[in-house]
Amino acid sequence: MRSLQVLVVDDEVAIRQVLSSQIGELGHQVEHVGTGEAAVQRLSKGDVDIALCDIRLPDISGIEVIKRSVAANADTIFLMMTAYASVNTAIEAMKAGAFDYLIKPVRLEDIELRFSQLGEIMRLREENQRLRQMVPGQLDEVCVLASSEARKVERIVSRVAMTDGTVLITGESGTGKGVIARAIHRQSLRSGYPLVEVNCGAIPENLLEAEFFGHLKGAFTGADRAKKGLLREADGGTILLDEIAELPLILQVKLLHAIEDKLIRPVGSEQSRRIDVRIIAATNKDLEARVKSGEFREDLFYRLNVLNIELQPLRQRREDIETLLDHFLAQGPKQLGIGSRFSIEPEARRLLISYDWPGNIRQLQNVVHRMLVLSESDTIGVGDLPPQIIKTSEFDGDDKPSPSSMASLRDQTLRFEVSVIRRTIEDSGGDRQIAARKLGIGVSTLYRKLEEHDKLSAT
Repeated sequence: MRSLQVLVVDDEVAIRQVLSSQIGELGHQVEHVGTGEAAVQRLSKGDVDIALCDIRLPDISGIEVIKRSVAANADTIFLMMTAYASVNTAIEAMKAGAFDYLIKPVRLEDIELRFSQLGEIMRLREENQRLRQMVPGQLDEVCVLASSEARKVERIVSRVAMTDGTVLITGESGTGKGVIARAIHRQSLRSGYPLVEVNCGAIPENLLEAEFFGHLKGAFTGADRAKKGLLREADGGTILLDEIAELPLILQVKLLHAIEDKLIRPVGSEQSRRIDVRIIAATNKDLEARVKSGEFREDLFYRLNVLNIELQPLRQRREDIETLLDHFLAQGPKQLGIGSRFSIEPEARRLLISYDWPGNIRQLQNVVHRMLVLSESDTIGVGDLPPQIIKTSEFDGDDKPSPSSMASLRDQTLRFEVSVIRRTIEDSGGDRQIAARKLGIGVSTLYRKLEEHDKLSAT
């Protein structure tokens, strides 16, 4: 393990001196300060690898030190010390960006273990950066986005990956929740172990328990052999629970116990098995609303929502649309085996950038791939665009029909109404009943207008 630059922050001189001496004996460079303000000033230099910081300080709290350092973009990993252990303190420290916390009096073996783990994390991060430089053009979409919001998410991913806390990723379908989960796993200490991705809405309800926790041979009809289960497959690594809102309540209880106790019991077994798995959950639904309606357990929600990453829809960060468009145009031919370079006409580019992309990044990628495959030349024009993008362009920024539209007044009105309906459905997480309530119309009216619009589009 390489030598690290360490800062010890504690208001008691004797503790600072003892810890500094012990850390120095491990081969690291150590400094120490006695106040939070002094720590913030020292950390602002940006060369401290690890800060071993007391939570209670005479001026500002250790958690405030973390927040100020993060705001200043100081690339420091925090280990917190406290004599007042509590779950709330731990969660607050981890939310602020801490890797872990230690109970006073801090033992040398605990410090040595944590420093070893952190050294490995740093090594993996550096190796990941080297690999990205060695293989240009193979980056995940999260790494090619231009907006300040996207860069903020990228920084959060880097910091969250250093911790081992449970993560909840929220955002509309197609915003890249899976990409974010894979980036967290790849940059974490668990990257050498499996990442198991599970679509909770795709498993039949009667098989959910056996799929998650495994089962013994003969445990139920059709169980002709034993199965490890998804949580055991992810042991040592990470499990991504996509569409977590679709889990039935009975399985929510079992998952909660598995997270809390780190124990699972396969179906048909009388013995529990210990697991070590990091949980990343993802959803396009409003979990807090589901908690209030009784569809999702409140205790499980708080267990999952330790570290939250919210992804904004593509229409709210339009500067990313053109960046992604060019990225998919450049990488698409290689991925599809076409072997050609494509350009795009200015008007086609304008229409693609101005489109709202209700399916977000996934929809944009699919549309680009479709155009690459079906285009009869290496220049993509307006005629290569999907019909819905061209038809949307008939409306200006105020959603009013443009003078160039030749459709009847009734057809233009219907298209305007449906554009509002679809945006409201998107903003309601795809729930059409909620959208109808927001619009002040009946659900049957909503469906009727959508059907009329589909018939109009088909003519």
